Amino acid sequence: MSSSSRMLAAAVLAVLFMGAMCEAPVTFTVEKGSDEKNLALSIKYNKEGDSMAEVELKEHGSNEWLALKKNGDGVWEIKSDKPLKGPFNFRFVSEKGMRNVFDDVVPAEFKVGTTYKPEE
Repeated sequence: MSSSSRMLAAAVLAVLFMGAMCEAPVTFTVEKGSDEKNLALSIKYNKEGDSMAEVELKEHGSNEWLALKKNGDGVWEIKSDKPLKGPFNFRFVSEKGMRNVFDDVVPAEFKVGTTYKPEE
């Protein structure tokens, strides 16, 4: 490998490392109206100049991602005909293209008013 190739590889790794280190913190607060068939979340994404564009939820034991809808109050919601199975995984895309997946963030026995933070 030439020295310029090594230099390029090192630069790419440094950018990837800095991106991981600067990851914006996200919190999920369970809102009123949440129950076994409905989940309403205030999602705080602390990245200046960026916001959530899409949020999806995956139930425990499922391979399917389900889209949440943002209501007029800025709360992300999902409504189901059957009970939702936690703990819940979330993935998002921000307006600026940031993508991330958080596993087992909101537990099956969530409490309204509680804020959950992904493990880092």
